[in-house]
Amino acid sequence: MKETEINRYWKRIINTMNDGLMLIGLEGTIIMVNEAFERLTGYTADEVIGMPCTMLQCDKCETTRKDGCGSWCKLFEEGHDIKQHCHIFTKDGACLHVLKNASLLKDEEGIPLGAVETLTDISEIDRLDQEVSQLSRRLDTKDDFHGIIGKSPAMLKIFDVIEKSAQSDAPVVIYGESGTGKELVAQAIHQLGQRKTGPFVSLNCAALNEALLESELFGHIKGAFTGAYQHRLGRFEAANGGDFFLDEIGDVPLSIQVKLLRVLETMQFERVGDHQPISVDVRIITATNKDLEMLIEQKKFREDLFFRINVIPIYLPPLRDRLEDIPLLVNSYIQRLRSKTGKNIFGLDRETMDLFMAYQWPGNVRELNSALEYAFVVAEEGLIHPEQLPLQICGGKKRGGAVSFLPVRGDPTEKAALIEALRQSNGNQSQAARILGINRVTVWNRMKKYGIDLKKIMIS
Repeated sequence: MKETEINRYWKRIINTMNDGLMLIGLEGTIIMVNEAFERLTGYTADEVIGMPCTMLQCDKCETTRKDGCGSWCKLFEEGHDIKQHCHIFTKDGACLHVLKNASLLKDEEGIPLGAVETLTDISEIDRLDQEVSQLSRRLDTKDDFHGIIGKSPAMLKIFDVIEKSAQSDAPVVIYGESGTGKELVAQAIHQLGQRKTGPFVSLNCAALNEALLESELFGHIKGAFTGAYQHRLGRFEAANGGDFFLDEIGDVPLSIQVKLLRVLETMQFERVGDHQPISVDVRIITATNKDLEMLIEQKKFREDLFFRINVIPIYLPPLRDRLEDIPLLVNSYIQRLRSKTGKNIFGLDRETMDLFMAYQWPGNVRELNSALEYAFVVAEEGLIHPEQLPLQICGGKKRGGAVSFLPVRGDPTEKAALIEALRQSNGNQSQAARILGINRVTVWNRMKKYGIDLKKIMIS
């Protein structure tokens, strides 16, 4: 094909591209866009030609712009190609994650004429990455119900409730102690529901302070507050068309509860620092290890929000109330750890299994998993023995490097188990959390709840 023919068909050629393309003049105005750009952003060519390219509000442009220099953009100043991930706003106000490629256009003498930029939508890649992560977790075990292990009557009832609630679009709240697998239940509801092709987004509300929680939920625009150097997509927006799981809903501050209530009622919100309403289509699944009705009496949880989220309640039993599931859980986790570590450990001896069945598991399934991980570090091969377990499970204490076993009398209290874990970890709260099978935030909350002083623990 001759050059004259290429020039005649160049518009048709660039309109076959799947990536958005725009030509930008030296002064920063948009000269031309292709059809993929129109589909990507929602703007027509007539709406953007002649407008500054900053209308897309790219959150990385500021870092590539130079003030007080001859060139309008760093690209023109230094001449280097730009390739980076960034976020832009579409015509309807949606925040879009794209891969931007930008290059200078020069004449035969090397003088810049303008720039060409391509925009590749990578939001679908983000969604697929999340889906692969969820599927990989499910493939870890075979004898399960969508990742949840158990065949006890209590768990079979839970599975039935999960299947039925998945067919509805009403809000679900999952009640259960720490470590009972509330997020696995939320994922199962998503996998069985009508929104399974959409995203599943989760957020632990107890892990963030009020300001960070608001930004995580609703997103923010660049410059909304100190440190907001780029646009941030909120979890509500990321969950559009799917399910949004809010763990530890009982720890949400009252000021955020008001905003959550509004989203549940209108399915609209504003990003922090912005006033443009964003509409979403999201199913809300929440979870808590607290008594929400008691929090309502204490004026710590809004009653109107409670009625909004408590449409379909699911109550997960603690592990001590379904002891018949312990052998199944042990077998599943040992298979997983064998594959992960390569160690030829294939079970528990009789005494160790008896200890597992007698222990009350304050950290529930998460603690059981952590106990086996601990044993896999200590043991080399064969069966796991009592001396290879964390001390709080075998009811023993070290004396001169050996472990003496004491009879387990009564139920070990939550406070006592926490104190023992803190002593074992020399006061390291993250390590104590791993020993108990709970998260670090829960350790901190229980220390505050029981008035535990680390200094006194380490001295005693």
